[in-house]
Amino acid sequence: MKNISIIILAAGNGTRMKSPKSKVLHTLSGRSMISHIIEKSLQISDDISVVLGYQFDEVSQAINSEFSSINIARQDIKSYPGTAGAVMAARPKFDKTLIICADMPLVKVEELRSIAQANSDITIATFESKDPFGYGRVIKDGNQVVKIVEQKDATPAQKDINLCNAGAYCFNTDLLKSILPQINNQNASNEYYLTDAIEIAIKDGKSVGSVLVDEQNFMGINDKLALSKAEILMQNEIKSNLMKNGIIIRLPDSVFIDSRAKFEGECEIESGCVIKGDCLIKNSIIKSGSVVEYSTIIDSDIGPMAHLRPKSYINSTHIGNFVELKNANLDGVKAGHLSYLGDCQINEGTNVGCGTITCNYDGKSKNKTIIGKNVFIGSDTQLIAPLNIADDTIIAAGSSVTKDSQKGDLIIARAKQSNKSGFFYKFFGIKDEK
Repeated sequence: MKNISIIILAAGNGTRMKSPKSKVLHTLSGRSMISHIIEKSLQISDDISVVLGYQFDEVSQAINSEFSSINIARQDIKSYPGTAGAVMAARPKFDKTLIICADMPLVKVEELRSIAQANSDITIATFESKDPFGYGRVIKDGNQVVKIVEQKDATPAQKDINLCNAGAYCFNTDLLKSILPQINNQNASNEYYLTDAIEIAIKDGKSVGSVLVDEQNFMGINDKLALSKAEILMQNEIKSNLMKNGIIIRLPDSVFIDSRAKFEGECEIESGCVIKGDCLIKNSIIKSGSVVEYSTIIDSDIGPMAHLRPKSYINSTHIGNFVELKNANLDGVKAGHLSYLGDCQINEGTNVGCGTITCNYDGKSKNKTIIGKNVFIGSDTQLIAPLNIADDTIIAAGSSVTKDSQKGDLIIARAKQSNKSGFFYKFFGIKDEK
């Protein structure tokens, strides 16, 4: 459905997060709350407005860096605080308007569709809660919603009601525009509540219906404890979907997988791994304790305890334990252990010995190391960039390489060894037992 407008409310400062950062910019599974909700909204609408207030510039910049064609509005919080005040700032263009909150990143697209497709003049999302404290209570007469009472304004009897407002609404747009000017701030918080629109609409003879949704999916995130709970739920869903689609995950509760990561073919993720950013992993195994960030891995095995930093591209390659890569392109390579390979290109058949380092930073800029095919790099080698090692080169262990090689070269770049006879005994002042 594309004939519906969506307004996302994201103006609050989220004081309970106890953070200088806007609440909606806090992340779950690699993406901000506002990014999750916008992405889902785009699946049902091409007229999306986000209403901002606190940290307007920072949040709008974050949105624009990831999405195009999102309408950004600013709430006049001083004059019109509250949810109705936020909606006043938006300009929906379609006949129906769905209003949702930015701090509900677990919401499902199917649930948003069910709210939008209902036939009432106003439809509200509701759920039944065993612990309704803090939620607005939904008062019904049969199938008709009578009003919504906020926790602060509820009577003791109303607080016992377990049917709660999920915080999502669908309005006939013309009705919404006519009701907003009628809402006042005569309540405990002196705010303009969007929920007051229900009573106004009923007095005008309009129909107000409700749709039952899952409380967990409409969980509002107001502090970092709730953020952690929501991330666990999202992680469980991500990993469940992957495993149902053929990915092996060992001890999944110990694994973190970014919501942007993609997997293809036969993949295995062992315990304690972290996959961050928009990675692509295809026909590969990531062994225990490894971290992969914003990288591509194809037909390879990584780890255990390896670290692939951003912009690494690994194909048909073995990366062993305690190997760190950054902006590295390795194709058909073996790097078994204890190496740093940064800003480099290493080609097919090359063996990287233990303790190899590409010395890519000279204090001012990052320089590149290019290593050809079938190169044998001895242990404890420093490759000081910029550097170009030709095909079929052997580098002796312990070398510090500063000059390019020619095809077929042996590179030896180390000080000549000198053995001082009897020095041990002289140094420690003990008798030679020979």
